[in-house]
Amino acid sequence: MSFKIDRGLFKYDFIDHHAVLCVPVDADVKEIRKRYLQVARRLHPDSSLTETAAQKHLGNELLSKLVNPAYEKLSGDRTRTEYILILSQIGKRLVQESTSVTLNTDLAKQLVEAGNIDHFYKTAIAKLAQTQYDSLEQALQVIAQASELNLVYLMRSAGKASAAPPSAQPKVQSGTPQPNTPKNTPPTPAPPKEDLIVEQYIRRAQSLIDKNQFAPAKVELQEALKLEPKNSRCHSLIAMVYLKQNQLKMAKIHFDNALKLDPGDETALQWKTKI
Repeated sequence: MSFKIDRGLFKYDFIDHHAVLCVPVDADVKEIRKRYLQVARRLHPDSSLTETAAQKHLGNELLSKLVNPAYEKLSGDRTRTEYILILSQIGKRLVQESTSVTLNTDLAKQLVEAGNIDHFYKTAIAKLAQTQYDSLEQALQVIAQASELNLVYLMRSAGKASAAPPSAQPKVQSGTPQPNTPKNTPPTPAPPKEDLIVEQYIRRAQSLIDKNQFAPAKVELQEALKLEPKNSRCHSLIAMVYLKQNQLKMAKIHFDNALKLDPGDETALQWKTKI
């Protein structure tokens, strides 16, 4: 039996393990374990003597194909860290694509307008969790509803985090020389905002690569390449990630791209010989 959910984060080819367990996306390990044990007791075929054979079978399928994999992913430190990083990147991407996001539930639409985001979100998730698996036939709909809440929460959190803080320095009107600056010296132009964002992606990716966390590093570099597809540094780093993951064909493609853009790219020159 396959379980298909096409709403919320699931709509973006992503398995929303938090929605499966109906816990907030920032839940800690203790909270995740407590919720998992509650759900597992409810779904295990030996937990109820009054349910029909069909109900027991459905419960066991939900447990083995959705709930157990969700707990395995969210209970391990490394897998949870990688998963949360990917969630964060999805939130940032959805902010940019907000006009194409569709919501089906009233709760998710209310969260879009809620003043106290955290309180509304966590209260709504907790309320859904109370009856999530009461009706096994309706369980997928509740998971989809929780995933829509997660989607909106991630978008609003990412949007809030990316809002530029006000400058600590007063604005200088155009043509007015700054103190200690020669009148005829033009002000140094600020680097393009897009370049700064790409550099941030690269720094985060390099840090993750140093920790052997290749999956989230690849996500960071993919986002960087969307903004700057001709960045040789991005190509050489993502090629190295593919190489570490034994995806040699993809590694070669990106090493070649890096060297076309910059024949002296040290990373590409060093690692391409290892393919």
